[in-house]
Amino acid sequence: MIKINVSKQTNYPISTVNLKNFLQKFFLEKGIVSDAEVFVSFVNEAKMKDIGKKYYRRSLASSAGKNDLRIHNVFSFVDSESMKFPGDKINLGEIVVCFPIVVKEANTEGKLIEEKVLELIEHSALHLLGIHHEE
Repeated sequence: MIKINVSKQTNYPISTVNLKNFLQKFFLEKGIVSDAEVFVSFVNEAKMKDIGKKYYRRSLASSAGKNDLRIHNVFSFVDSESMKFPGDKINLGEIVVCFPIVVKEANTEGKLIEEKVLELIEHSALHLLGIHHEE
């Protein structure tokens, strides 16, 4: 069984039921059938900026020699340590979504907020499974 843990502020109007159903179906379709867990957090711009400074900027500086301080819409973090123990519950990782940025993007793109959220969640879930896009 795949357990989806969702953390969000109450003023972020996202259906956790729809989100959990979407991710459970997604992972089952990708062949994840063992006990697994995923964490999804919805944060504000200040928190996302802090996360970006802590993790993303460091990886960019070491790999590309750049510093990108923009506030990202989503981050995904793989928990590679727990994936080494096949008999236990697998922690696939965490998806962090910046809700205010997603709202702005949805409005700009003419999409429903939930549609944009699920699009980004799916993209990040692919990253958790090791499927990455070309940079």
